[in-house]
Amino acid sequence: VFTEEDKYGLYSNLLFKYFLAEGVVCGHDLFVASAKEHPDNILKELPAPLLDDSYGKELGDEGAAKSEDFQDSMKIAWRYQNLPKMEASPTTHTKFGHYYDISKKMSPELCQSVKWHSFYLHEELSSEPAMRAWNMNSGYAKLLQSLQRIISQEGFDGSDPQKKQRNVLRIGIQSLGSILWGDDVCCSDCPEDPHSLTKFLYVLRGLLRKSLSACIITVPTHLIQNKAIMERVTNLSDMVVGLESFIGSERETNPLYKDYHGLVHVHQIPRLNSLICDVSDTKDLAFRLKRKLFTIERLHLPPDLSDTVSRASKQDLAGSAKLLSSGCGAVAIGKRHLDF
Repeated sequence: VFTEEDKYGLYSNLLFKYFLAEGVVCGHDLFVASAKEHPDNILKELPAPLLDDSYGKELGDEGAAKSEDFQDSMKIAWRYQNLPKMEASPTTHTKFGHYYDISKKMSPELCQSVKWHSFYLHEELSSEPAMRAWNMNSGYAKLLQSLQRIISQEGFDGSDPQKKQRNVLRIGIQSLGSILWGDDVCCSDCPEDPHSLTKFLYVLRGLLRKSLSACIITVPTHLIQNKAIMERVTNLSDMVVGLESFIGSERETNPLYKDYHGLVHVHQIPRLNSLICDVSDTKDLAFRLKRKLFTIERLHLPPDLSDTVSRASKQDLAGSAKLLSSGCGAVAIGKRHLDF
């Protein structure tokens, strides 16, 4: 999964931790790589699993509140009573995977119950002299060597017969392509080494294809101005998801988006053994951060605007609807609370 970081990296970092937390709960082995934050600190900040009864209570309270609001609105807008109800979360009553409480941290005992490996770039570069292999920068080369060693030695290589019980390796790479990795694709429109990032992803793709592993990568794409590099990165990824935060933008104070904290753009999803892209009935997705949950829902804008909303907001509504509805398709995530 290739995740485009939001401007301040707040929500993409949360998505990154959700992926790792699901690996801990499922008993998978972890490999955490970063040049920004030490992997030990990342694992200490994983969200705590949400128990089934707590999850049901959380959704029950919210569902009751929405039901009351819906009944009140029907008394006013009587003309819409016979229209079919649009569910913002079609999977509200279906439990899929595990859910997490972002207000609490995962217990150290649970984190230590799984085997995990860490790669902190600054420690790796200080322990060994800089090297350049596969015609890419030293940070990417060392990360690939470390991944290749873990996959072969820990029994994740699918091409070799294994005697011990097989497991899944969850790989998390944080802020790949940033200047902290020694890459300059985020600093210049014409970087000196524009191929290191794409070569790394090409080799990584080969490692993932022949191993029992899954990988999530966050990249500060808002800093990469070279469109050719972004197209190559997208083509080398199975799934590309972008997070657009409302922090610091005009939409933060726009009443049209008062119930949300940002938009989710699904640019590409895997479609195996097919030449066509995905076509889904849900293209407009938004996320919001609640007291305990981080949810992804269908984006529903109000059918009409109050007198306090300006003409510019109405124009923004039309432009946003046109922009969100464009694209080849998206995945109907609903309110699955990042089920990895």
